[in-house]
Amino acid sequence: MSSTSHDHPLPPPRVEEVSDGIYAYIQPDGSWWINNTGFLAGRRGVIGVDACSTERRTRAYREAVAAVSGRPITTLVNTHHHGDHTFGNYLFPEATIVGHEGTREHILAEGIPAYRAAWSAEVEWGALEAVPPFLTFTDRVTLYSDDLRCEVRHVGGAAHTTNDSYVWIPERRVLFSGDLVFNGGTPFVLMGSVTGAIEALSQLDELDAETIVPGHGEICGPEVIDRVRGYLRFVLATAERGRAAGLTPLETARESDLGEWAGLLDPERIVGNLHRAYAELDGLPPGGPIDLVAAVGDMITFNGGRPLSCLA
Repeated sequence: MSSTSHDHPLPPPRVEEVSDGIYAYIQPDGSWWINNTGFLAGRRGVIGVDACSTERRTRAYREAVAAVSGRPITTLVNTHHHGDHTFGNYLFPEATIVGHEGTREHILAEGIPAYRAAWSAEVEWGALEAVPPFLTFTDRVTLYSDDLRCEVRHVGGAAHTTNDSYVWIPERRVLFSGDLVFNGGTPFVLMGSVTGAIEALSQLDELDAETIVPGHGEICGPEVIDRVRGYLRFVLATAERGRAAGLTPLETARESDLGEWAGLLDPERIVGNLHRAYAELDGLPPGGPIDLVAAVGDMITFNGGRPLSCLA
């Protein structure tokens, strides 16, 4: 059963300046489809990092940017293809949208995906349009906010998805991690790789970041990387035990004690994560295709047969 607490109104999104001219846009509570974004406000324009999942939330994000800077949003970086970070792309018609080649490919292939039906019918998505990045890269690309260097780096393999990138601002030791880092929410690798996500975290370790704006949850420091890694290792160990006992991912999830991870938001993600871990233990390459419909269906079953909770 989901522990996501939606029995009270969520706090409003807020802007927080994490370094001079660098802003995080934090959307509580960071559960399904409620992501963080951010932006760099320069003299000539604004560089945004990710959009939001709904029309309403993306318009509010734009208003928050405008309250800080009267300059145009010249560039929008997508850290990966998931809709909570890209559905709002169409509301940035003036911006050059930048992303990994795989991010473009997935958005073009999926459009506005039907799997949104797995979540609460009360979500007001708005008049969404699928708009992919039109400036793409394979490894990395460097952007500048005035003279401030911003490195957009692909992790090199499957992790949260097959096309994750992060934005690293070395002079300020600020990292926009995308969904490589969840703070307070359950990490999710159904569309990526458990082992690949652990490897990606080692890349983040090497940055020696001082401030991390995670894809979901509150601004944090590098200590959260260890917590995400610990959860992913728990998933691998749980999958090994369940598979050895002949249990399905859903059966394994039901018989497992989440222990220290039980308090994370959206705990039903353990089922999707186990589907991915089982596939990798069976020899599927990281990021290889699995039955997403079955995995999401099992998450709903684990959630008491109810649609997954969402207040986006």
